[in-house]
Amino acid sequence: MHRVSVRVDDTLYDRLNRRAVGADLSFSTFIRSILAQAADPRGRYIYSSQDEVLGISIQILTLLATSIGAGSPEILERGMGDARAILRERGLLDPEQDR
Repeated sequence: MHRVSVRVDDTLYDRLNRRAVGADLSFSTFIRSILAQAADPRGRYIYSSQDEVLGISIQILTLLATSIGAGSPEILERGMGDARAILRERGLLDPEQDR
């Protein structure tokens, strides 16, 4: 097996690490899966992480609970804010895209 060393800046490392944690994988396993995906001769997306499904589930459940709790637009907006906060904490929402 070959060893590959790559230097990345702190911001990229933090983003990759959050994705690895969100997928319940070690950093090395996550990076190997990304490299395998990039080298797939068929060009298919071969890695499916759990964090995308989790992110959608959090959004749906937060909206459902908020909607059932009270049918007002103000509470719905507050629920969306809560969902964004949860996604941000898990590294599933890029702070730059959270506008």
